[in-house]
Amino acid sequence: MVRNSSEKDRLVSYAQATEFFQQSVTNALSNQNTRASEPTVYYVVNLLISFIRSDQLYELTPEGLALKPLALFYADAAEAESIEQRNKALQRLGDVALFVAGMFSESLRRKPVDVGYYVGMGVSAYSHLSETIRGTVRGRTFAEVFHELAGKFQEFVDVLAEVAESGRINSNCDIMRLYELWLQTGSKRAANRLRAVGIVPIRGFGGYDRH
Repeated sequence: MVRNSSEKDRLVSYAQATEFFQQSVTNALSNQNTRASEPTVYYVVNLLISFIRSDQLYELTPEGLALKPLALFYADAAEAESIEQRNKALQRLGDVALFVAGMFSESLRRKPVDVGYYVGMGVSAYSHLSETIRGTVRGRTFAEVFHELAGKFQEFVDVLAEVAESGRINSNCDIMRLYELWLQTGSKRAANRLRAVGIVPIRGFGGYDRH
């Protein structure tokens, strides 16, 4: 099957972003003397990739995209009608807690809910999830990953904080938001700042394609 240029561009951009985050996470783990299994590192890297797009991190509300409070994710899990839905809500809770606590730790210091709250909620979510899926087909792959994330949650928060800092981008315009800005508008300034941290934006990735 022959892929069109847009599909090829998306694959190249995805590969570049993956390489960037893989190297950034690996370097941060080494700098902080933190050990992590290969599957867990792979999970964290893909977590970063998935949240490049704001619509993957934020929830659609009548007022637009907004960050859903962790307590509501917890409520979703508690009120879930099936184990599958409960696990999905717990995973979402853990993922959002880890990402926000790590990538936006500086901004959380000015919020009523601090990093400690995110850490506590994330540890609880991943811990419960690892126990719930253990013994299932999916659990053979992910139970140990979630167990490791729960046990080393603060360490991974520190790792993501270093990843954010390594981008040499301030908290008001971090690498994720820059990528989203470029995807939506084609901003040359955003593209140049992305290149400065090792990511070369290519037309077609994420739906942006100037004609």
